[in-house]
Amino acid sequence: MTATTTGEPIQELDEIVGTHFIYTYATGWQYEWYARNEKECDYRIHHGLVGGRWVTHQPIELVQLSADGQFKADWHEPTGTCVSLFFDLPRRRLHGTIFFPQWIGGQNQHPEKTICYQNDFLEDMHRFRDEGPAYPYVIVSGFATITYMENAGRDNDEVISMAPGQLPDGYTDRTN
Repeated sequence: MTATTTGEPIQELDEIVGTHFIYTYATGWQYEWYARNEKECDYRIHHGLVGGRWVTHQPIELVQLSADGQFKADWHEPTGTCVSLFFDLPRRRLHGTIFFPQWIGGQNQHPEKTICYQNDFLEDMHRFRDEGPAYPYVIVSGFATITYMENAGRDNDEVISMAPGQLPDGYTDRTN
């Protein structure tokens, strides 16, 4: 990686853009994530607090952290949830931190309100977020193993195109 005149490293994102992942945290939570392009991701949640949720065209900040396949994706959802994912592609590891607002992950939680295709319910997500409560955020942080990784090409609408429950049996059991 070489630096720009401002000192920031030049971003070479071709290694991750277009890549589709299935990964599982030590807790058993299982996610699917697709780097649609440099500015958007799609994802499905198969197991976990909000298992069944899926989103396409989520705006993200994607950066390359090192020349040896390390990347970070960050985003802020309409629900008020913030997410930060660190990908270590050569080691097929991931570290994720999710900042759930209190209304989703707290004591009087209502995660079920987010279990949908978010894109069809943006007004509801904004309303739930605004009704809160948001603070204190519930921080969930952990390591995951990338069990499946493929290059699906950029901006491929077929990668994440249906709810987790509509996928064929064994879909998330695939490994490579």
